[in-house]
Amino acid sequence: MKKFVKKIEKPIDVAQLADDILAGSRIALAKGITLLESQRNQDHELAQTLLQTVLPKSGQSLRIGITGVPGAGKSTFIETFGKMLCDEGHRVAVLAIDPTSSRSGGSILGDKTRMEQLVKEPNAFVRPSPTSGTLGGVHKKSRETMLLCEAAGFDIVLIETVGVGQSETTVRGMTDFFLLLTLTGAGDELQGMKKGIMELADAIVVHKADGPNEAFAKKTVAEYKQILHFIQPATEGWTPRALPVSSYKRTGLEDVWSMIQEFQQMTNESGRFAARRASQQREWFQNSVTDELVRRFFSDGTKKQKMKELEKQVADSKLTIEQALAKLFTS
Repeated sequence: MKKFVKKIEKPIDVAQLADDILAGSRIALAKGITLLESQRNQDHELAQTLLQTVLPKSGQSLRIGITGVPGAGKSTFIETFGKMLCDEGHRVAVLAIDPTSSRSGGSILGDKTRMEQLVKEPNAFVRPSPTSGTLGGVHKKSRETMLLCEAAGFDIVLIETVGVGQSETTVRGMTDFFLLLTLTGAGDELQGMKKGIMELADAIVVHKADGPNEAFAKKTVAEYKQILHFIQPATEGWTPRALPVSSYKRTGLEDVWSMIQEFQQMTNESGRFAARRASQQREWFQNSVTDELVRRFFSDGTKKQKMKELEKQVADSKLTIEQALAKLFTS
C-alpha cells in the first residue's frame, strides 16, 4: 500500500517575494496575488506586509475598466487591444474577473484559455480571479492586486468585469477610464441597457464592426453619439465618445488608444486625474473599514454558532429579523 507523505509547507519569504515582484517577475506576481486572495488568517498579515513593502512603487499605471453587454466580445477585445499595446512597448496586466457559482463556490477561470495569444506575450500578465460572491463582478482584493501589478512594472492595467450590472460602480470607483462595449442594433440595446451604466462610461465601443455588421455599427455609433449629448458625463470636462471597433479586422483599436491618451492628458492638466485617484483611495478606505468589521465579527467562533441558532429561529418564524439582530449584537 502506497504511503502518502504530507508535504511540509515552506514559510513564505515576504521580503524576497517583494524583491522579485519589483524586479518584474510574473511568477512572483502570481504568488503574491494568490497570497492576497488567500482566506487563511495566517496569510492575511503576510499579504499586508507584502503590499506595504511594494506600495511606494505602485500607482504609476493607467487603469482602464472594461465592461459590456453579454456577447459583446470583451475578452476578444482585451486580447487584441492588449497585444497592440504590448507591441507599442507597454507592459499590460489584465485582471479578468470570473463569476463564482453561488451553489458550489467554484468558477471556470476561463479567460486564460480565451486570451491564449496575450498569455504568451512576455510583456503581458493575465490573471483570472473569482468574484467570490462579491457584487459588481469584482473580487474584493482586485484593488490590491492592481497595486501589485503596478509595482511589478505594468504601466497599463485592464480590468474586465463579468458584465453589465447594478454594481459596476465598483469598477468605475477603481479605474481612471471606463469603457463600455456593446453591439450593433442600438435601438434594441438601449431598451435593455440601463441609463446608469452609460452615465459611468467615458466611452462606448460598438464592437464586431466588420462584415455585414460594419454598416450597422456605424449607424449604431451615430445613435450613441446623439444619446451621449443628453447624459451627464462621468468625468467633468470630458465628453463621452462612441467608436466602432473590429478586433477581428484590428480596426478602430488605435482610435480607442488615442482617445484614452487624450483623456489622460486632459485630466492630468486639469488636475482631475489626481483628484479622482485621491477620492478613490478615500472610498477604498471607507469600504475597507466595513470589510474589516465584518471579518473581525465572523472570526469569533461563538458569533458564528449564535448566528446559526438565530438563523434557524428566523426560518422557523420564531423570531423577527430585528429581534434576531438584537440578540446577535447584545450577546
